[in-house]
Amino acid sequence: MWWVALDTTLMCASCVAAIYIRFGTQGSEVLVLRRGWIKVLLVTAIVQGAFYLFDLYDPDRIRGRAVLVLGIFQATGTASMGLAIIFYSAPQMMLGRGALLVSILLILVVMIYWRLSLLWLSQNPKFAERLLILGTDENSVTLAREVLSRRECGYEVIGFLGDDPGLVGVSLINPRVLGVYDQLEDIVVRHRADRVVVATTDRRKRLPLVPLMSLKLCRKVAIEESASFYERLTGKISTEMLRPSWLIFSQVADPGRVYRRITSILDVVCAVVILISTLPVMLVVAIAIKLDSDGPVFYSQERVGLHGRPFRIVKFRSMRADAEKNGAMWATQTDPRITSVGKLIRKCRIDELPQLVNVIRGEMSLIGPRPERPVFVEELERQIKYYGQRHLIKPGLTGWAQVRYRYGSSIEDAREKLRYDLYYIKNQSPWLDALILLETVRIVLFGRGAH
Repeated sequence: MWWVALDTTLMCASCVAAIYIRFGTQGSEVLVLRRGWIKVLLVTAIVQGAFYLFDLYDPDRIRGRAVLVLGIFQATGTASMGLAIIFYSAPQMMLGRGALLVSILLILVVMIYWRLSLLWLSQNPKFAERLLILGTDENSVTLAREVLSRRECGYEVIGFLGDDPGLVGVSLINPRVLGVYDQLEDIVVRHRADRVVVATTDRRKRLPLVPLMSLKLCRKVAIEESASFYERLTGKISTEMLRPSWLIFSQVADPGRVYRRITSILDVVCAVVILISTLPVMLVVAIAIKLDSDGPVFYSQERVGLHGRPFRIVKFRSMRADAEKNGAMWATQTDPRITSVGKLIRKCRIDELPQLVNVIRGEMSLIGPRPERPVFVEELERQIKYYGQRHLIKPGLTGWAQVRYRYGSSIEDAREKLRYDLYYIKNQSPWLDALILLETVRIVLFGRGAH
């Protein structure tokens, strides 16, 4: 959020500076008496929206300077066209002749320099928080890989600490084992560690509890559980690192009874509004499906809902009518059963629109875990730990896993999506719901993240 706040501040400042450049001493009059501040906020909001649509708030997509600069040019260009349309339709909203052009140019220059500086800082090891991982098992290595794969995350793994003297000096992936548990305090000082993450899953082995307590109380270094650190770093919960006691005693977001009731009402109201407003699109899709292949326009399928109760979803048919003549199968990226129209409506998620009926019935919510078929749920619950916990809330038309991970077609995909679902269940809030809706809009507009 601080990233968005700083961008917003710089954009507003650029617009205000443009007004003073254009109007000189009359700039204050334009801002106050002519309500120029409202127009400044409008320009900022449009540019911010364009930045979001072009993935300029996704660190994984802007690791290179060329990609970053190109994205800023694309976003400001799109925002300029949008603002030109708005000002042409409502001339009274214009900042003033020439002020918009100066604003866009200033925003472009300021944001390029600011974002390049931020990228350099995020990738400079001198400014990274030095991370010491307590443990040498598979989960410890997995955690290190996650950090190393995110150069912009602001962390640098300096090494591991274990209980086996024979592993000292061994390179597990890239950082090596620096020592054993008894040397914790000495290694923290010698290697200037800023944070110690307890990642070992076997707590029966002797952990350096007294040194850990000493470091924690003296505030010499931050001490953190691997599950909490992994959740904060990745936006998901690791089922391998997860211990029930951590989830039970950790701080869980509670949106409150009033918010849950409001959400239930908003689900129905929004579903009705979306259903009515998309009827023309749905009519065109229905005709296209009928012309493209034999079979019904819609199909109904049993899914598992809240507390494991089954219900039937309604979707546009995107596969051949005989797609499951040999039984239930995972859908794959190049699935030959998908029709020509099916490929298009899946890419834009239009095939999901009829599920608004399920939302109106109260069987689904707008936001929540994707509802899965009973035959797959039985198999996944046997093979994936904690899989049944995703049924603690209503399934959703969209969700955190749907916008953060690709369409699942295997057990491993289901395991990865569960990590995101558990994160959403634990951290459910109005802000997270708003972010998911924004991500969903972007996916629908650009077709990213679906197959």
